[in-house]
Amino acid sequence: MCGILGVIGKSDINKYFHLALQTLYHRGPDMQGMWSSPSGKCIFGHRRLSIIDLSNDAKQPMHDPEGRYHIIYNGEIYNYPELRKELIADWDFISMSDTEVLLAAYKKWGLNCLDKLIGMFAFAIWDEHTDSLFVARDRFGVKPLYYATLSSGELVLASEIKTLHKLGVSKEPDPKTWSTYLNYGFYDNTSRTFWKGIKALPPGCYLRWNDGHIHLQKWYDLADRVGNKMSFSGEKEVMNECLAIMEDSVRIRFRSDVPVGISLSGGLDSSILLALVHKVQGIESDVSAFTYITGDDRYDELPWVKQLIDQTFHPLCVCLLKPYEVPELAKKVFMYQDEPFGGIPTLAWSKVFEHARKEGVTVIIDGQGLDEQWAGYDYYANALNDTSLDVDKDRGLVQGSRSSPVRPECLLREFSKLSEKFIAPSCFPDALRNLQYRDTCYTKIPRAVRFSDRISMMHSIELRSPFLDHRLFELAFTQPVERKIRDGIHKWLPRQIAGSLLPKNLAKARKRPVQTPQREWIQYDLREWADTCISDALLHFGGTWLDRKGVMKEWNNYREGNSDNSFYIFQWISLGLLCQVHST
Repeated sequence: MCGILGVIGKSDINKYFHLALQTLYHRGPDMQGMWSSPSGKCIFGHRRLSIIDLSNDAKQPMHDPEGRYHIIYNGEIYNYPELRKELIADWDFISMSDTEVLLAAYKKWGLNCLDKLIGMFAFAIWDEHTDSLFVARDRFGVKPLYYATLSSGELVLASEIKTLHKLGVSKEPDPKTWSTYLNYGFYDNTSRTFWKGIKALPPGCYLRWNDGHIHLQKWYDLADRVGNKMSFSGEKEVMNECLAIMEDSVRIRFRSDVPVGISLSGGLDSSILLALVHKVQGIESDVSAFTYITGDDRYDELPWVKQLIDQTFHPLCVCLLKPYEVPELAKKVFMYQDEPFGGIPTLAWSKVFEHARKEGVTVIIDGQGLDEQWAGYDYYANALNDTSLDVDKDRGLVQGSRSSPVRPECLLREFSKLSEKFIAPSCFPDALRNLQYRDTCYTKIPRAVRFSDRISMMHSIELRSPFLDHRLFELAFTQPVERKIRDGIHKWLPRQIAGSLLPKNLAKARKRPVQTPQREWIQYDLREWADTCISDALLHFGGTWLDRKGVMKEWNNYREGNSDNSFYIFQWISLGLLCQVHST
């Protein structure tokens, strides 16, 4: 897990390169590396967080023995030992790292190596013979990669947006992205970012650069891989197959040369994860467990977490977020996120990773992904009998809210017109899978992995999610509806698996949204802070983006307790944080 930086094309910005690379220090505090091609057309920089092979043999940028291929890479290839066995006849390995395996795989198989990888990754390879660049990102975009073209013609790419700003990319907010976010609540669903001129390489895509020309291509799409196939296997057979993949996914994600911990909530997914950890490591597994609380019994899941690890050997680290910590922490988190994030739950996650780092844990494993695979959210029930369901509605932005999560009437008309209404593709014949596909590839998971990557790497922690394994998604997307929702029970098949692994009361636990008292805190404990952020937003964007009277009317209405969600309030807070963190 690392931070990567590249400048492609004849460049005179070497003096800024070191400063830009330093912005990635938190992603890789263990080592720094740089390399320039003899032609002067490529400069690579790398910050290393050592996870696999802690020796200098695994340092980056890494080069093949002939000096043709040069790689910078961020992520983990979990099946690297198996791939290494396939490649050992063609490559004289000098390290035990997955980086060298990836480089050898690209040299032997080229583009086709991507399909062989099980993992999360963003990497760039420079071909010295052809003066060309190849860049690729993992299937679900767990690891980030941003790029831009400078006015002088160079292509610049990096793990984080702030790094590109240091290289001279204009630090100007993108009005279209902000308008879409404020108008519809959509973000992280296209290659656009919240910054003008900076794009994200989309998940499952690769980029080629040659002589100044950029070619972008999709190499993985869940809908294409699944097609309209439906499973005709028996339920028991599918359960066994799913369990086998889950076990393997957890097993290979424990491959590490540094301490590994697990993040737990009180839900079914964490319960299954912990049971799988015991199957893989044995019931005497004593890896540290982490969970966050806010001191509010209406939201905290500590009783369920304690019930979950009762009679185990796992030490539990309880990480408390208090209201007074939010103002400074939110500002700091926005600086590391570079873009709007998921509110106070993201701040609570920060406490988990901060605590883990202090405890000497460098890798955390969590349980996200099963809800999208197996229709865990309540609103999926709407798709059961309606093949014409509009999947572009704002379902999923705020769990449990009956009112609209956004306030488009508080935007000025000309600014509002810049919005791009998101239209999710309908790739499947049934509404349920189309809704799952939207959440997996365009809304919920893209947002979640971006928040999680930045908040974990802010504390130099690698986050691994076994249930985000593409093999599990491809299996789940071939299953009929009744294996996902049956008799009103969501995630039906995983619950049957859980029944063979867990006590009955845990296997049948109802779905509980992971929440914090954000709505109440903003209304009471954090009112003054929220007021300051909204005032900053209005000072900079009132009269151009925001309607001042409309915003103040809604804010006053919210403070009086007349709203069942705080999503739109945190949108305006995010604008205020933008003003506080960046000069605009």
